[in-house]
Amino acid sequence: MLSKKILFLPKYSRKGASSRLRTYQFLPLWNENGVAVTVSSFFTEAYLENLYANKKPAYLHVLSCYWRRLKMLLTAGKYDLVCVEKELFPYFPAFPEWLLARLKGYWVDYDDAVFHNYDQGKYPFVSRFFPHKIDRVMQWANVVIAGNDYLMERARLAGADSVIQLPTVIDPNRYKKKVHEKKNAVTIGWIGSPSTLKYLDAVIPALENLHKKHKIVVLLINGNNPPQFSGNLKTVPWTEDGEVNALLQMDIGIMPLPDNAWERGKCAYKLIQYMACGLPVVASPVGMNREVVQHGVNGFLADTEEEWVEFLGQLISNWKMREAFGTKGYELVMEKYTLAGNFQKMLALVSTPANENAENT
Repeated sequence: MLSKKILFLPKYSRKGASSRLRTYQFLPLWNENGVAVTVSSFFTEAYLENLYANKKPAYLHVLSCYWRRLKMLLTAGKYDLVCVEKELFPYFPAFPEWLLARLKGYWVDYDDAVFHNYDQGKYPFVSRFFPHKIDRVMQWANVVIAGNDYLMERARLAGADSVIQLPTVIDPNRYKKKVHEKKNAVTIGWIGSPSTLKYLDAVIPALENLHKKHKIVVLLINGNNPPQFSGNLKTVPWTEDGEVNALLQMDIGIMPLPDNAWERGKCAYKLIQYMACGLPVVASPVGMNREVVQHGVNGFLADTEEEWVEFLGQLISNWKMREAFGTKGYELVMEKYTLAGNFQKMLALVSTPANENAENT
């Protein structure tokens, strides 16, 4: 049992996917191991609700988030460890991290290529005056936790002393394995946040093509304002309690992505969720997707429209293939992408003196 106090500073409340998966789902395990945890997100639940509803948050509300984070930082001295998700203050110079590094030290965690918000961002002022902010945050951290190889490589190039790879993982206790069977209509599904719904545009032509040849249903979880599709399209609101039952309505899971810098930093969590439910997958060969998908074993990697049609068509037509691929995917997730596996690595890291932390590959 550890007798330590940890301050977690995630970007979002539990409703934000990255924060829920990288911070909140581990809290019960920290408590079980005698660690006292304090959690203070940067953005509030109200901010996220506005964001998901495509409403612009009030400036005063955003300023209050900065003020709240500043007040919490003033208490950092009473904790044994400070864990930061991505950065302390979005779109602000890295001076707070520099100061925290010298007064206390910190860990920083990444599951997205947020450094591209600065070196390739949409705000010219930010890109001009502090394009290397996240590199500095990584360099000054005691430990950088990265969700995939792309993020790890950036941390190394930034000069981080200690880098450990921890993929985004699932809690197996929440998931059930689908029972596949022959059926008249096959459901092709997608889950994601409203900001990633745009990625479906690339596969709509393939789905239209398949709709002409097969009886299919397209199911979108959290797919508000879905793309136009002439076939049978269903949308299901996302809830944390209901997401697994929604996933089990699918027969095949998809994850299309463009091959861009930001997308190479993604941690393939959709695929991991599909596989945790025993679903076969078809995904773009981008970033971590190429690591999770074993082509022809637990799913397919599809680049062109023709490949999407071909590989989805094979899975639609062959329920035994769906079952076999789903079993292989399930086995992979249970071996490499579980909550307990990641937590044991973090627990060992917390128990190791800071000056003994070595880079992990």
